[in-house]
Parts: sequence; C-alpha cells; structure tokens
Amino acid sequence: MRTKLGTLVVLLLFCCHLLASDVVSATRFGRLIDGKGKVWARAVVFVRNGKIEKVASADEVIPPGTTLIDLSQYTGIPGMIDVHTHMTYWWDSTTGTRPWAQLGLQRPAFLVYMAQENARKTLETGVTTVRDLGSGDYDDVVMRDLINRGAMVGPRMFVAGCGLSVTSEAFHAGMTPQCGQADGVPEVLRAVREQVAAGADVIKMYGSTGSDQDVTGFQTYSYDEMKAAVDAAHKYGKRIAIHSYGPDGARDAVRAGTDSVEHAIDLDDSVLADMATRGTFYVPTIDHNRYYVEFRNEYGYDEKAAVRLNGYIEKNLETTRRAHKAGVKIAMGSDAVFTMFGQNTRELAWFVKAGMTPAEALQTATTNAAALLGMSDKLGAIAPGYFADLVAVEGDPLSDINVAIAKVRWVMKDGRVVVDHSVN
Repeated sequence: MRTKLGTLVVLLLFCCHLLASDVVSATRFGRLIDGKGKVWARAVVFVRNGKIEKVASADEVIPPGTTLIDLSQYTGIPGMIDVHTHMTYWWDSTTGTRPWAQLGLQRPAFLVYMAQENARKTLETGVTTVRDLGSGDYDDVVMRDLINRGAMVGPRMFVAGCGLSVTSEAFHAGMTPQCGQADGVPEVLRAVREQVAAGADVIKMYGSTGSDQDVTGFQTYSYDEMKAAVDAAHKYGKRIAIHSYGPDGARDAVRAGTDSVEHAIDLDDSVLADMATRGTFYVPTIDHNRYYVEFRNEYGYDEKAAVRLNGYIEKNLETTRRAHKAGVKIAMGSDAVFTMFGQNTRELAWFVKAGMTPAEALQTATTNAAALLGMSDKLGAIAPGYFADLVAVEGDPLSDINVAIAKVRWVMKDGRVVVDHSVN
C-alpha cells in the first residue's frame, strides 16, 4: 500500500512539473518581420517553454490558458545580435577616474556583479544575444554562466575568454604573462587550448595594434601564427575572430581562414574578393570610434585624438561601402565598452550610410549575425523551433532603420519579457 501511495505521489508531482513547465504565450503584432523573408501584415507568435511554437495570422484562435500579449500597435522583429562586445568592461564614473585605468584595479567578482548594468542596457536596445570578444580573468565566462543559470538577467552570451595577444611591454621583476599572451606558433596553440579548456565559445586574436584612441594597425601576429590559431580553433569546433585595424593583418587573417575580421580599413579589392569567396565575415565596428570622439572627455582624449579617430571613421565607412558592393558578408558589432552599452545598435545607421537598404542593415544584426555564430537554425529569425527572442519597435524599420535603433518598446528573450516600455 505504501509503495502504491508513494508511486502515486511521484506521478502527481511529475504531472504538476510538466504542467508548470508547459508555459504558453501568444504575442500579437500589427506587423511582423520574421527574418525568413516574410513580412506579416498582422501576426501572432506562439511561444512554449522559451521556444517559438508557431507563427500565424493574428486572427488565429488563442487557446484557453494561453497568456496573451497584445502589441498590435508595434512591429515585431527578431531579437538582435551584437557580435562584438566587452560586457565586463564597466566604469563607475567617479570624478577624476578614467575607464581604462580603473578597469585594471577592480576585482573580477566586483566587475562581473557591476556589469549587470551593461547587460540591462544591452537588452534595452533589443539585443538579446552578444558575442563577447575578450575580458580579463575569464569574467565573461562567469557572466555567461550566471545568465544561463538565471542568476543574472542579460543577453545570451558567446564568449572568448582572454583574447590572444603578443608580448607588448618589457617584463619587470615579479611580472607574469597576461592571460592569453602568446608569442610564436607553440605558444599560440597553447593559448587556444587554454581558452577552450576555460570554457570559451569562440577564440579572439589580436592581429594588429589599435584600440581606444590608438588607430594604428601594425600587424602583430604572422600568417603562420594566425593559421595555427585558426586551425586549432576549428579543430576544437570553435570559431575565431581576428582583430586587425590595418589591412596587412586582415589580409593574412583572411588567408589563414578566420571566420571574421574585426575593424579593418583599407582592404584592397583582392582581399574583399577573397572574403566574399570564402564567406569570411567583416565586422566593421564603425560606431565605436564615434563613441570615443563623443565621450572623449570621459577618457581624457585630446583634440588630436579626436582628429585621428574621425579620420579612421571615414576610412572604416568607405571600406564597409566597398565590402558591401563586393558581396562580403557583414555582421553588426558595436565593440561596446564601459558607457557605450545602450548604444549597441547605432552601427546600423552607418551601414545605411554605406549603401545598405534598411532591410539589409537589419539582416546584419539578425540572420547574418546568427550565421556568424553558427546559430542560423536557432537565432536571428522568428520561426518554429527558434529561441523566443522577440522585439517590438514603434514604426517600420524597413523604411527607416532608426526605428530599430531608437524605438525599441518591448523585448522578450527565451520566452520571458525582459523589457517593457509598451503602451497597452
């Protein structure tokens, strides 16, 4: 009798668990851009347990017990993807401090906790997924895992751990190599293995100089070192992004088989043609230099730095225009750091300036970005089986890309509403 009673209790608890987990919602949109090539005049998206179950006409009957979210005055788009961030770069804005100087003084646990602000601001822009390309002490790995556990609210993260970089300063007594530091093929192979072992989803390699106010693009890693990193990353089933401000490092990165080139300017026609043939993605990150110019007082940059940065922006924009014409795949990456979070999608406006239609620009943050992540069957579109990442915007982003940048009103990630500024 006790055995039968115990079995009954277990079955009842199991059934209750199934009922509790079988969460169903339906979201109505006045218009829906599904990322699969269809624009719905009126649509309803059914979500079950964090995945999209069905997309149908808004006249579809809503089953009893379904939570209905009415966003009929808005346009629905897929959750956007920012493929170049540094989520754990946080600054407390204390008077007399500078972001880059303060970063090296903060403990990892403190940084990860405070970086929740960056995560929240990113979600506010309609970005539900990021590719985070480098942090110290594997802070990004920890942040990703906390978000995946539900212990922190933030975008889905694909992380790189410590980016690979060459030795760039003289050693002094007691100094140890920084995380990711590697010189020569054997050390590059070791560093790639270390990132994989630490839990990295993607490998990042700094193939040239250039960062913050420094817009030099001197190649740092040789072709052989890049090829070793690419081959090792691919051997472990990881993708690789190679940073190069200048054309030389980018050329060798493409030859080596990198999955994406970050930032580069002055790419010649032969390199662009090679990228188009290979399917190498270009992540221009034009807007991050606009950010440095606009907020130069926070960083302590002088007018000469602003001139250098503006000069780089012009070349970056022109390279993007030529890459687009050459058929190179382009993905949206903000290179957001510190106080740039919340401005993640401003890159889209630069893409329109570079000759893209608003629809093509939106694709850089949805279908193209998902393809770069190797997640075309789960992200970047609103279709059955995809993660329930939905964004409601006010207006039509296919006629005005600024709608996707400045008029995000509501965001769902994994079937959970994480931003709600809608007017019901």
